[in-house]
Amino acid sequence: MVQMNSMLKPPYRALTSIALFSSLALLALPSNLILAEPAGKTAPFAAADQAFMAMKYEKADSLYETISRSGPENADLLWKLSRLNISVAESFSPREATRRMPYYTKAVEYARKAVSIDSTNAAAHTWLAASLAVKADRIGTKEKLARAKEIKRELDKALALNPHDDVAWSILGSYYRQVSNIGWMSRLLGNTFVGRMPEGSPEAAEKAFKKAISLNPRAIRHYHELALLYIDQHRDQEALQTLQIAVRKPALMKSDLRRLDDIRELIKKLSEVQENRLGEG
Repeated sequence: MVQMNSMLKPPYRALTSIALFSSLALLALPSNLILAEPAGKTAPFAAADQAFMAMKYEKADSLYETISRSGPENADLLWKLSRLNISVAESFSPREATRRMPYYTKAVEYARKAVSIDSTNAAAHTWLAASLAVKADRIGTKEKLARAKEIKRELDKALALNPHDDVAWSILGSYYRQVSNIGWMSRLLGNTFVGRMPEGSPEAAEKAFKKAISLNPRAIRHYHELALLYIDQHRDQEALQTLQIAVRKPALMKSDLRRLDDIRELIKKLSEVQENRLGEG
C-alpha cells in the first residue's frame, strides 16, 4: 500500500516547537478578505475597497493614502492598510523574503495603531493577529511563544467583538492546527525551558475551519486549510473531497493563484493514492 506520508512533503507534516511561527506565517493569510464595512462609508473608501478587491493593489494604496491625508486617522483605514500590505507581500513568491518583509512590518504597525485608536474594532484585532503571524522574522523561541500568545489573544478579542468574522475563524483554525502538530517531546521541552506551550487540538482546528466555511463559503483558504488538517490526520478521502470543492472557487487574491496550484498538486497526489489502494484491493 502506498503511504500518504511518503508522498507529501513539508510544509504539510508535523512541526517542532521552534518551527511553529514560520509555519503559521505561511498559513495565516486568508484568501477572502471581505469584512463588514464601516458605517457611513464614503465614496473614496468605496473606490479604494473596490480597487483592492479587483487586486489592483497599487491603485488601492494610492486611494487609501489620499483618504489618510484628508482627515484624522481612523481604525477602519488603518486595518485596511494592514490588510493591503499583507496582500502585497503575499503577491511575491515565498522565496522573495527580502521583498516581503517591509510590507509585513508595515502591516503590523498599521494594525497596532488601529487597535490603539479603537480597541472595540473587531477587524483591527483580526488584522493585528494576521500581521503578527505572517511577520516571521528571526526571533528567539521565547519571543515566538510570546507572539503565539499575542496572536491568540487578538483572535479571541476579534471573535468576542464579531463572532461572524470568517477571517478570524480561519486564522484560529490554522493556529490550532499548528499547535496540535507539536510533538509531545517538543511540548515537554518547551514547557521545561521556555514556559507553557500554546494549547490546541485537531478537533478545535476542524471546528474553526468549518465555522469559517459556513460564514464565507467562497474563500479558497478555508477549504485548503481544512484539507491540510485532514491530511495530518490521514483522512485522505475527506481531504480530497474538500480540495475538490476548493479548486472550483474563484481566486479573490493574488495569493490564491499560488494556493490553487498547491491544491491541484494535492488533488493529484491524493487521487494517485486512492487509485493505488483500489488497485491493491
